[in-house]
Amino acid sequence: MSSPLKIAILDDYQDIATPKFAHLTLTGKVALTLFPNTLNVQNSDERVAQIQRLKPFEVISTMRERSAFHADIIGELPNLKLLLTTGVRNLSIDHEFAATKGVVVAGTKRTGESSGPDTTTQQTWALILGLARHIARDDIALKTDKSYWQGQSLGIELPGKTLGLVGLGRLGKATAKIAALAFGMKVIAWSSSLTQDKADEAALDIGLPAGSIIVPASKLDLLRQADVVSMHYVLSDRSRGIIGKEELAAMKPTALLVNTSRAPLIDQDALLETLKAGRIRGAAIDVYEVEPLPGDSEWRTTEWGKNGLSDLLLSPHMGYGTEEYIGHMYDQVVQNVERYLAGEELLARYN
Repeated sequence: MSSPLKIAILDDYQDIATPKFAHLTLTGKVALTLFPNTLNVQNSDERVAQIQRLKPFEVISTMRERSAFHADIIGELPNLKLLLTTGVRNLSIDHEFAATKGVVVAGTKRTGESSGPDTTTQQTWALILGLARHIARDDIALKTDKSYWQGQSLGIELPGKTLGLVGLGRLGKATAKIAALAFGMKVIAWSSSLTQDKADEAALDIGLPAGSIIVPASKLDLLRQADVVSMHYVLSDRSRGIIGKEELAAMKPTALLVNTSRAPLIDQDALLETLKAGRIRGAAIDVYEVEPLPGDSEWRTTEWGKNGLSDLLLSPHMGYGTEEYIGHMYDQVVQNVERYLAGEELLARYN
């Protein structure tokens, strides 16, 4: 009997992969090694540690964008033949370089759309509501301070307020639909290529009348008008820092900022400065430049919402973190391993 296929499973914080692969491990076809703790390969010591622990493996399975596989990593893994990732794309993998080394990269297909909002849109609205109504802050206070009741500030109502969308793609449209239909909010949107005609088409696409989504004259105009700003932009070299010091200064002092997209879209130093100075009401963040977020990060250690600082609601990149969504992606990862063992074409091949 041939030796089992050695597979490294990275960044599987909830150990979803083990039961998914059980039928292959029990028959001895594969041998899994789990590395649930993400290493930050921007740090030289952790990059060396990542390379050393992955050198023995022919197959590596990584969760989308939790671990980076640039040329300096892939080039040091002599046994690697197949690099699997979850998601329809993964910008943290250099799949073109991988192809030059004979490494196949394959992802997963988007599963059939449900009748309701997608996982990231659900997270966006959980953060908007949680920030607007101080849910996390009140929960902690009630559990730790036996005399606490109704806090130091009141929540805000969303009906009649203006939602400003930075980006009007699939997720931006889904967020706009809920804002208009569920909360009766006004919706405005901006992107570098968005016109009113395109916004009208987007509105019609989600069952709203033309004119339901208004395109302001500029990005700064959107920020001046919005009571809630929500990020839905694709990260690229051009969009990095698209919200910077000038844009943050344009926001209303009563405004909320929500980012479930990508951290580098917002200048992180400028955002920290803005929140520490209490220049906006608050922010809710699901994405960070370094993930997992270090324990000594200012985002985690500052006493937000006190002494004039803005409110801050944090979640650990859970926009896609549901049992159903990640479970379906791992089902496809297992399918790709089965296809690889059988010499068949892979699903969602990148290169």
